[in-house]
Amino acid sequence: MSLREASAAARAAFDEADAVLSFPLSKLCFEGPESDLKLTANTQPAILTHSVAAYRDLAARFPERLESAALAAGHSLGEYSANVAAGALSFAEALRLVRERGRFMQEAVPPGVGAMAAIVGLDPAEVVAACREAAEGEVVEAVNFNSPEQTVIAGHAAAVTRASAACTARGARRAIPLPVSAPFHSSLMAPARARMRPLLEAAAFTDPALAVVTNVDASAERSGGRLREALVRQIDSPVRWTDSVRRLAAEGVDRALEIGPGNVLSGLVRRIDRSIKTDAYGG
Repeated sequence: MSLREASAAARAAFDEADAVLSFPLSKLCFEGPESDLKLTANTQPAILTHSVAAYRDLAARFPERLESAALAAGHSLGEYSANVAAGALSFAEALRLVRERGRFMQEAVPPGVGAMAAIVGLDPAEVVAACREAAEGEVVEAVNFNSPEQTVIAGHAAAVTRASAACTARGARRAIPLPVSAPFHSSLMAPARARMRPLLEAAAFTDPALAVVTNVDASAERSGGRLREALVRQIDSPVRWTDSVRRLAAEGVDRALEIGPGNVLSGLVRRIDRSIKTDAYGG
């Protein structure tokens, strides 16, 4: 049984998403076609909706699990979910924003021009150096610092291929091409940032009930205005997830609950700081 079928709170979140976006996102999520769901303009609101639905279900069923929450954080798109959970941004506003974010990011780079790859088993500083060495006038950058052992690179497709080979030559265990539609978080996303800025500036942000650790600065922010600006800069800036988890630990966090589809972040947290115990809900 799906989360939507099992939970009235989750079902209400999917129904709200359908109404806000004026199309049946919930039907697309559960019935497909998968090819349409994979379009980033649909994928981003779908993931946001699943995450908020899981959060609302948790709040309805087990409110005690949220009583001790002190901070929120999310990886890339997940930072929008974190802002919703923290009370800085409404779910409806976030839906409208991520729908356009997905479209703008897709349109920033023509299909086939950009690429991403995950580099495993190489120090992040070495990955950065390999990208610099392989650029040859094109763009290739370290864009997701996911853990000390995993860094994602993005940029022009040929440059990503060269950088992947350079990382392997420097000792990386693996360089894995990622099945993505655009070079997310690279400087090639600058056009998407320019288009998103006025939308984010027009959106209503409030000071959150919980501090949100931002991707771009790995800082615990308690100002709605600074959280808005962090989402603007996030589009074409690296996701500093390793530093974000270390910020959580520095703020006294010893337990993290991943809410939403999957448990990838729980695994990354364990690789970064084993003093933080992890659990997942809603996958």
